[in-house]
Amino acid sequence: MSNETAALARTRIQYLERLGDELRGRGFAVRLTVPRVGPPSLHVVNPQVSVLAEHILAESSDDGWWYWWSWAERIARVDDLDDTVERVLRVLATTGEHD
Repeated sequence: MSNETAALARTRIQYLERLGDELRGRGFAVRLTVPRVGPPSLHVVNPQVSVLAEHILAESSDDGWWYWWSWAERIARVDDLDDTVERVLRVLATTGEHD
C-alpha cells in the first residue's frame, strides 16, 4: 500500500470513527469495517429493529470530504456532524422514532 493510499484510509477511518462515536452515543450499534480491498465503512444498526441498518462511507471530492450512503448518495459534509447524525437517525428510525 502506498503512503498516499494509507493516508487516505487513515483519514476515512478518522471521519467514520467520529461519526460512529456520535451515533453510539445516540444508542445505535456501530462497527467500523476495514476490508483488505476497498474503502472502510461504518456499519450502523438501529438496535430496536436490526433490519434498519446501513453502511456509510467517507469520501473526498472536488468540494471536500462528505459522508455517503452505500447507494452513492451524499449525506452531508464531514464537518457538519450534527446534520449527518440527524439524517442517519431519520433514515434508520422506526415509525415515530427521532421525529
